[in-house]
Amino acid sequence: MNGTTGTPGPTGPAPAPALGSAPALGSETSRVIVVGSGPTGLLLAGDLAAAGIPVTLLEKRPHKISNLSRAFALHARALEQLDARGLADELEAVGEPLARLNLFDGLTLDLGTLPSRFRHVLVLPQYEIEKVLERRAAEAGVDFRNESEVTGLTQDAAGVTVHVRGGENLRAAYVVGADGMRSAVREAVGLPFPGRSAIRSVVLADVLLAEKPATLLTAAAVGDAFAFLAPFGDGYYRVICWHRGRDVPDHEPVGLDEVREITRLALGKDYGMHDARWMSRFHSDERQVPSYRVGRVFLAGDAAHVHTPAGGQGMNTGLQDAANLSWKLAAVLHGHADPGLLDTYQSERHPVGRSVLRSSGALVRLAMAKGPLLVARGVLIRALGHAGPVRRRIIGQITGIGYRYPAPRGAHRLTGTRVPDLALADDSVGESAGAPAGGGRLYEALRGGRFVLVTPGPGPGPGPDDTGTRYAGRLAVARWRSGRRTTVLVRPDGYVAWAGEDAQAPEIEKALATHVG
Repeated sequence: MNGTTGTPGPTGPAPAPALGSAPALGSETSRVIVVGSGPTGLLLAGDLAAAGIPVTLLEKRPHKISNLSRAFALHARALEQLDARGLADELEAVGEPLARLNLFDGLTLDLGTLPSRFRHVLVLPQYEIEKVLERRAAEAGVDFRNESEVTGLTQDAAGVTVHVRGGENLRAAYVVGADGMRSAVREAVGLPFPGRSAIRSVVLADVLLAEKPATLLTAAAVGDAFAFLAPFGDGYYRVICWHRGRDVPDHEPVGLDEVREITRLALGKDYGMHDARWMSRFHSDERQVPSYRVGRVFLAGDAAHVHTPAGGQGMNTGLQDAANLSWKLAAVLHGHADPGLLDTYQSERHPVGRSVLRSSGALVRLAMAKGPLLVARGVLIRALGHAGPVRRRIIGQITGIGYRYPAPRGAHRLTGTRVPDLALADDSVGESAGAPAGGGRLYEALRGGRFVLVTPGPGPGPGPDDTGTRYAGRLAVARWRSGRRTTVLVRPDGYVAWAGEDAQAPEIEKALATHVG
């Protein structure tokens, strides 16, 4: 069989095969295989299944929602994506909101003015997010296969064959590797993972504390030491700490005395930590694949990019990878979009991943600055106190709401921008067949993975019959609650596909035909 195999060529991945037309749903090659059941894979699989795409999710580990979380924060943009799936309010009830991020040396980012429904970071352990996403995926009909380790894959013009340990071969139209930093899918398509170790010998511990910290998230860097504390919500705290002078291999055992000592150096006290239920040592890398796609195989989340934990951007970036890719795969497989739409996953998400690597790396280097860099850090912090645009840019990067996607030349200035949760006229959201209308908020109207056309009022554009037949289940039409004259077509992931001022019916119909299909 011709195509990409599990063995990389001497100069990179094997050539990708030519892509054929979209397969008929219900056939074996209409399936999507998602590898990896972390938050990225679960969101992606759930989106596809909810859109009526057959999905198999492969995970090499036995089924278990681990209480040993890596991530502890949902930022505003990730919460908006979850809101568009009806999940954010449930998670808000479990987590604790934090309206101010204290980074270092008095550098505080106030999230209270974010142009979002979620003017905070939500602190909760990753396993709580996985519980909700797994339940949604299961209810949507995802075929979960645990203890299924991918050993390689082969692709051709019609699809991909995934080889699973034990001899099973599974066939699909597309494969998405969301299987983490040591991705078997990335290895199978021969993609390099260039980068470097940014921090070595980082210590993790889950402990009980005799003294509760004064703040929800506690972090500081003093001299050669750094420490971070975050609550699990069950009485335990995750401690992440590092000391510049202790560069030892990851396999070296960690003792609680080491954790206490580094924490005291960074935070001034160890809060009486005791009864560690888990301790480990790891190194933090900064890496990104050159391409998020090889033929019919895609990479998302940590399989595509890894970086330091500064700013809590890792899981959030992966969730947004999934939200970007899922609606595009569904549109192509349903025959509503040309397969070329899938190329925009690379052009839209790769620059974001690169930006996250840079911003998280800069935060770590500033936090652990010495000598001239320490002086520069002080100058930067003082300057930020008087530079509103710079602060807003930093907040936009960390929370994810500041990114925009490339737009064609001559497009409306809104094209490619993230859309906040617009207030819609209460009685304006028209149903498209098979999708409930939602209500008076944009992110309610987006539920069901559909486009939303927001218009100034009754007039040009599709009527109820059009949304119920031509765009069945794929488009909702709503009106601004304000008097704004812009017509905006919002993609299922909450970004502007097209916009026009005082647009007339032919213009709107052309935009719908181009983007909704």
